[in-house]
Amino acid sequence: MPSPFPGMDPYLENPEFWPEVHSRLIIAIADAIAPQLRPKYRVAVEKRIYQMADEDSVLVGIPDVVVGRSLTTEKSSNIAVAAPAAKPLIVNIPIPEEVREAYLEVREVSTGEVVTAIEVLSPKNKRPGEGRKSYQSKREKILSNFTNLVEIDLLRSGEPMPILGEIQSDYRILVSRSEFRPKAELYAFGLQQNIPAFLLPLRQGDIEPTVDLQVLMQGVYDRAGFDLAIDYSREPIPLDEDILAFIDNRAANNGGIPNRSGYINNVLSQHRRTILEKEMIAALQEDANDPEYQEEIALWDCVVANGIE
Repeated sequence: MPSPFPGMDPYLENPEFWPEVHSRLIIAIADAIAPQLRPKYRVAVEKRIYQMADEDSVLVGIPDVVVGRSLTTEKSSNIAVAAPAAKPLIVNIPIPEEVREAYLEVREVSTGEVVTAIEVLSPKNKRPGEGRKSYQSKREKILSNFTNLVEIDLLRSGEPMPILGEIQSDYRILVSRSEFRPKAELYAFGLQQNIPAFLLPLRQGDIEPTVDLQVLMQGVYDRAGFDLAIDYSREPIPLDEDILAFIDNRAANNGGIPNRSGYINNVLSQHRRTILEKEMIAALQEDANDPEYQEEIALWDCVVANGIE
């Protein structure tokens, strides 16, 4: 079941879904490019591990302690009771959180050398803190050596990774080829556009496979069943006014549906109907090419014809 959005689905940016999207997309990219890179290269799934202890990390809550009065009858006592100490505040304290971020490395089989690093950015990479510091440190090392870099940013929130020049876009894919630095290829695109495909950089002279991120994201969406998990009647994480106007305009031009959620649900319904029609056509074509089935149909035609006569 495809997403109702033409490119990136903003509902997938929700923190509830993004970790799964990230994990599935990393594996989908690896599975798509690995057969095209054999036997010279292999694709390794690696993990970056670091500790975080900021306002976004896991908090240790101190539970309220309730002293209840006994339900049994209390006996009088002559014991003196000290006045209670000052009442403390109940607070949360941050504890170190181990963060694991997966990324891909294309390695040359004969030497084990990393030829290309592929990164799908996470929210922690785009906001101040250890996550951004850790990724920026690795990014700087890659950009200073002979490793190619593919950096995929499918998150509208947070601070984009630095490039020279001011370019505004919802999403971006950066392809940095070691031999062309400091120049790099930037695919900047918006919510209204398809996710662009790009060539995976390798060694000079090698055939570079095309990475069709739109197809891969559609596969992730379908296999994960996000159409069943996402409530499209609710607003996604904040959208810019021009994007909301785009959705409203699409709604108005598609049968005058009065609201965004109605439009999105209508698109989903149309997609389901289209998929069902395709499945029915495929089944009929399969039957048409099945000699045994056609022979059986011919026999039934003879039976029906004889019965009519």
